[in-house]
Amino acid sequence: MVAAEEVTAWHPEVPGISEVFHAHFVEHAYPMHAHANWTLLIVDDGAVRYDLDRHERGVLSDLVSLLPPQVPHNGRAATALGFRKRVLYLEPECLGTDLIGAAVDTPAVDDPLLRRRVHQLHHALQLPGDELEAESRLALICGRLRGHLLRRTGSAPQPPRDRTVAHRLRDLIDARVVEGLTLEQAAEQLHANPAHLVRAFTSEFDMPPHQYLTSRRVDRARGLLLDGVPARTVAVDAGFYDQSHLTRHFRRIVGTSPGRFARRPR
Repeated sequence: MVAAEEVTAWHPEVPGISEVFHAHFVEHAYPMHAHANWTLLIVDDGAVRYDLDRHERGVLSDLVSLLPPQVPHNGRAATALGFRKRVLYLEPECLGTDLIGAAVDTPAVDDPLLRRRVHQLHHALQLPGDELEAESRLALICGRLRGHLLRRTGSAPQPPRDRTVAHRLRDLIDARVVEGLTLEQAAEQLHANPAHLVRAFTSEFDMPPHQYLTSRRVDRARGLLLDGVPARTVAVDAGFYDQSHLTRHFRRIVGTSPGRFARRPR
């Protein structure tokens, strides 16, 4: 009897990610195959064994694995209990093809912060209205992955702090609180690399761009609620995707729901 499989896959509206793939496999074994994209993999339960470049490798729950494009590999459960995994297929230009060799040599990355960021990105990709958050997290992840790979080649650069571009990005966000913008749009307008934008902004203001935009939208929602605008219409007026999107972030930042926030004292 073949064990049940659980598979969820979708194409997110986030530049650089061609596919999101979540799966739980017990008996399924991947034959040798190759992808056109980078495969960024984390395992939530169990462990995976695979062959890459004629070497047997493994993925444990505390590691991040990065399999390079065009390099054949297989995959199977390391135990009888199977494994549960989450995968992001990244476009080749996210990391470049010059680092394929470094990834082949050491595909596993032991970096708790990186793994946490990958988990957070998966969470953001499942929530509509958080595209800027997903783009920002992807930029940080790609920058950190590239740093790991470059260190293996002995050529990791130290990015300079850029306060000017951070303030220009903040001004751009302030001007588009309601309609919002993507990281790709910001990079095009400011003539800067997306990952550099996120790093510069976070270094200057102690929060990534998406978090700043969300806080500005919550501030706008607070003002609208105190002006008597019904909570059911505030979400769109403040720039949120829908009411649940507003409520989730409003409760996280303010500590209460939009409906309770606007109640006047008796």
